[in-house]
Amino acid sequence: MRAIRALILAVILGTAIVASLAAAARAADEPPTGPSGANAPAAAQPPASTVTVTPKDAAPPPSVTIIGASEAHGVLGRDVRSAAGEDMGRIVDVIVDRTGHVRAAAIDFGGFLGVGSRKIVVDWNALRFGKVANKKDSITLELTKAQVAAAPEYKEDTPIVVLGASGSLQPLQAIQ
Repeated sequence: MRAIRALILAVILGTAIVASLAAAARAADEPPTGPSGANAPAAAQPPASTVTVTPKDAAPPPSVTIIGASEAHGVLGRDVRSAAGEDMGRIVDVIVDRTGHVRAAAIDFGGFLGVGSRKIVVDWNALRFGKVANKKDSITLELTKAQVAAAPEYKEDTPIVVLGASGSLQPLQAIQ
């Protein structure tokens, strides 16, 4: 309920900001006044009926979607386990392609307390999010620990090798 109230307040504040920006734009378009406070000569002003003020920088109000607290959860930092219950690491990054579609997840795999671990990348479709109601719930990976251990390490600014489950991965097409 708090989140809904906060969201409604944010929408109201956003609308107020847009309205104040529109008022400022109208004030900037008004004719200058002389030293006595009187408007400039009437011949220099267009008739009021033909003046249309449209703020050039005003954006339409944003759309609002409300997602229930039990409907969606963040995944960064979540533990990942194999179907057999083996510890596979934790999600440290989400990889998207140029169109913004989620393609893979980078997992900090192996090691102990962050020492000796390495990042590997797994296909997003190989992850199962069946039970992630709270931060302690883990995500299931459809790969074995041996398969993940054999994957090459992920390093930024190098080609990404994505480990997929059962050949379900569609390769990225290089766009030059």
